[in-house]
Amino acid sequence: MATKTMRPRRPPGELFVSYAHEDEVAAKRIVATLARHNIRTWFSSRSITGAQQWQDEIGTALDRCDWFLVLLTPAAVESMWVKRELAYVLGERRYEGRIIPLLLKDCSLRKLSFTLTTLQIIPFRHPTSAYRALLDLWGMTFRPKV
Repeated sequence: MATKTMRPRRPPGELFVSYAHEDEVAAKRIVATLARHNIRTWFSSRSITGAQQWQDEIGTALDRCDWFLVLLTPAAVESMWVKRELAYVLGERRYEGRIIPLLLKDCSLRKLSFTLTTLQIIPFRHPTSAYRALLDLWGMTFRPKV
């Protein structure tokens, strides 16, 4: 795993959260913590409603968001949509340095994308440390829930 550090950047205008459906509970917890820190997220289970064309909504969100967080698990590695979303942002210059792999469970990263090992990966073994590392990317301080 890459361990290079980045200088803090401006917080996202909107962060796209990519995850496998099987990891939705964990994704909701992470999104809630980010919301407590005033990080605006696009999150499919909350952002796509009823009769919307979800493929179009995902594409629109990827075009609009300025940061990308991918939750890495064995289910994500197998997810066709996580692969598509990641492939899209890897090809977009504006996402360079703005892709955050968050390792929730050990998995074969190369199976999802050979480029993941070149990015700063944040392990989620200890949530407090992971949230600190994530928010530190934007020069922010983690505030635990009270």
